[in-house]
Amino acid sequence: MTKRVLIAGFKHETNTFSKLPTDLDAYRKRALHFGEDIRAAYSGTNTEIAGFLDACEKYGWEPVLSVVADATPSGRVTREAFDTVSGHILRTIEEGGVPDAILLQLHGAMVTEHHDDGESALLSLIRERVGRDVPIGVTHDLHANVTDLTAELSDVLVSYRTYPHIDMHETAMRCAELTARMLNGEIDPFVTVLRGPQLDGVDHGRTTAPGPMRDILALADQLTREHALLSASVNAGFPWADVDYVGPSVIVVANRDNRGAEIAADALRAELWRTREVMTIAPVAARQAIAEARETGRIGAPFVIADFADNPGGGGYGDATRLLRAMIEAELKDAALSALFDPESVAACEAAGEGADIELQLGGKLEPSLGAPIAAKGQVIGMYEGKFRLEGPMSTGLALDLGPVAVFRVGGIDVVLASNRAQNYDRQFFSAFGIDPLEKQVLALKSAQHFRADYAPIASGIAVVDEGGGITSHNFSALDYKHARRPLWPLDDVADGAARS
Repeated sequence: MTKRVLIAGFKHETNTFSKLPTDLDAYRKRALHFGEDIRAAYSGTNTEIAGFLDACEKYGWEPVLSVVADATPSGRVTREAFDTVSGHILRTIEEGGVPDAILLQLHGAMVTEHHDDGESALLSLIRERVGRDVPIGVTHDLHANVTDLTAELSDVLVSYRTYPHIDMHETAMRCAELTARMLNGEIDPFVTVLRGPQLDGVDHGRTTAPGPMRDILALADQLTREHALLSASVNAGFPWADVDYVGPSVIVVANRDNRGAEIAADALRAELWRTREVMTIAPVAARQAIAEARETGRIGAPFVIADFADNPGGGGYGDATRLLRAMIEAELKDAALSALFDPESVAACEAAGEGADIELQLGGKLEPSLGAPIAAKGQVIGMYEGKFRLEGPMSTGLALDLGPVAVFRVGGIDVVLASNRAQNYDRQFFSAFGIDPLEKQVLALKSAQHFRADYAPIASGIAVVDEGGGITSHNFSALDYKHARRPLWPLDDVADGAARS
C-alpha cells in the first residue's frame, strides 16, 4: 500500500534584538504557499521542499502537501502567524487522516511571542495529533539553536553541512532516506543533542575555506563510520537570540541501542569548544574596505564589500547607512549597492518618475543610531516590480520578491532601494534591476557569508564590514542578553569548557 507522507515547512531565524515583529505579512512577502501551490513554487529548485518532493517520487510515496512558510529573519514570530501556520498543518492531518510519516522543513532558531522554542512548540502540537508511532523527519539550518525537546520529538534530525547553504536539497534527501529506512523497519533512530557553554562557534559555520567547520565535519564523518551512526550534524548556532538554549550544538542520530552515539556527541561538542576562538575572516571598518576596493576592483572583476553588521539574513534591518555614507564620501565610481531597505524612498522615486533628479533621505529610518538617513541628491535610473528568480548556487530557481524597487544613482554609485527586506546572495539582486555586476568596480551587499556562493567566482577581492554596531554584529558584548544561560563564552569567563549546558 502506498505510504502517505505529509510535507510542510515553517521556517524562521529569529533575531530577538530586532524591533520588527514577524507577522503573517512578513511570511506573505517571502513565502506562504498552501497545498498544490507548493509543488509549483518549489519543484526543480535547490530547496528542502524540492528534495522532499523528489524523495516521494524516489520511494513511491504519496505526498500530502500542507503549507510552506518562510519569512526574512526579524523579531519574534507573532502568535497569529504561528497559530495560522501550525493550525494549517494540524487541519491537513485532521482532514486527510494521520499520515504514514511527516517531513518538516524547519530552521531551528524560531522564537515566538509566546514560546522561546518555536520548533518544539510546533512538534509538540503535531505529536499530540499523530502520536509517537508516526516517523517525523526534520531538516535544520546549520545556524539552528537546538533544544533537547526538539530532539526528543523528532525521529530524524539533520542539518545543512554548507555555509553558504548550497546543500538544502541534499539535506532533505538525507532526511528522507533515514525516514524511509524507519518506515521499512530497518532502523530505530534516537536523536542526541549536546551543547557547550558558548554563544558562537566553528567560525560561525563557514565552509568556503579551510577552518573549524570543515574540520569538525570531517571528524563527524569519521565518528559516523567508527560508531555506525545514522547521521551526525554540527550547528554553529544563531547567537542573536536571547534565549536560554542559544549557541552551537551537535546532533547525533543513531539506532536506539547504539552506545557510540554519546561518545561521538561528546567528542564533537569538545571540538566545538576547542576551536571557539578560531576565525577565518577578519571584519574591517568601511573606510578600510573602500581603500582596498579602490586598489583592487576593476570592470570584469569587481571588489565585493559585505555589510555584515546589517545583514537582513540574520535579522538586520537592511537600512543602516554607515557603509553607503562612506562610499558616497569616498566618491566611488562604477559602484553599486543592493539592497537598501527603504520603502519611503522607493515611493518618492516612483512619484518623481524615471530620469528625475531628486533629493532623498536614504535609509536610517528604523534605527538611526546604526547610521542616520543620508541626504543625497541623485537621479532615478529605473523602477521595477522587484520579482525575480535566483540563478546562483544557493536556492537555485526560487522566486523572490523585493516589492517595488527603485535604482537611484548618487554620483558614481547605483543604489538599489527595496520595499521588502532581503539578504543579497545572488547576482540577480543587481541584474534583475538593470545593473550588470561585471560592469562595476565595486559591489556592496547587505550580507554576511551567503554572498560568497555567487559572488566569489567573479570577485577580485572581498571585505566584510563590521564596525561593532548593528544587531547582527559579532560584537556580542554590545547586545543586552537577559535570558541566555550564564556563564556563556565570550560574554563571560568560562572556567570549564567541557561542561554541558
